Amino acid sequence: MNSRNSVASGAASSRGESQHGGPSSDGAPSGGGPLDLGLLRTFLAVHRARSLTGAARDLGISQPTVSAQIQALEARMGRRLFERLPRGVAPTSVADSLAGEIAAPLDALASVAERGRPGAEATAEPVHLAGPAELLAVLALPALAPLTDTGVLLRVTTGLADDLLEGLQAGRFDLVLSAVRPRGRALSAVPLTDEEFVLVAAPEWARRIGPLTGGDPAPFRDVPLVAYAEDLPILRRYWRHVFRTRLTARPAVVVPDLRAVRSSVVAGSGVTVLPRYLCARELEAGALVALLSPEDPPINTSFLVQRAGGVPRAHVVAVRECLLRAAREW
Repeated sequence: MNSRNSVASGAASSRGESQHGGPSSDGAPSGGGPLDLGLLRTFLAVHRARSLTGAARDLGISQPTVSAQIQALEARMGRRLFERLPRGVAPTSVADSLAGEIAAPLDALASVAERGRPGAEATAEPVHLAGPAELLAVLALPALAPLTDTGVLLRVTTGLADDLLEGLQAGRFDLVLSAVRPRGRALSAVPLTDEEFVLVAAPEWARRIGPLTGGDPAPFRDVPLVAYAEDLPILRRYWRHVFRTRLTARPAVVVPDLRAVRSSVVAGSGVTVLPRYLCARELEAGALVALLSPEDPPINTSFLVQRAGGVPRAHVVAVRECLLRAAREW
């Protein structure tokens, strides 16, 4: 950007107009006064959508207007906020920090501003929900399906717990389903559901392995293992909890999706450990066999996490309450 260009005025930015600006010659942001709230709202939409086009759709304005407002904000701050990618944008560390500061206050303001306005629900911002792909696909999204008929908009992201919790704190998400309880006071977590892990195989492998006792893993010495990751995180936990020993085997199949792990094992590729909710139908139908039924099976607790403080938007509250109600039956 040209550091000598002037900065768009607050009035122009609120109309979606902007002029290119930048830092002054001494390195300070050009212009003065507070940052325009309209620009910050557009910035937060882009940060959450990771796309100028997606943000424009969410805000109900044109993509060129979104682009102009982001350029105006970058000029006003004298810092680059997004790196343009072939598809979408990637936030810089400056953008992540800014999003973490403004997300909760802007969401609270939006909730107040929407009160009593006719048609407010029809133009509400989407609820950004994130979590593990399997839990979302099998349990959460079916439970949330009725909300779409009430005007709730959902934007769903899948990923690993640590990455998603970082994104929640930075303001990219409204709610996160996490197998990890977050630390600190910035995020608030409530237990959602307990996942029981089950050691399973197809019937043919169950016959080949034969009867098992709870404390002896020896029959699995030459059995192929199917895992979510190369280091066998779920299988290792099961071995440690049930067999009281360390699992050092190399997996035969590695696929980073537990639904694909399930399909591979149903087809006869070997043995794995799955959350019971993910294989209950296959166990009932006989496509999979539970190889052990320990009195104390490994349990993993999933949490529903949101940013602490502030007043969440009505649709965020609706999604949260719907998940908590549904989880009583999971």
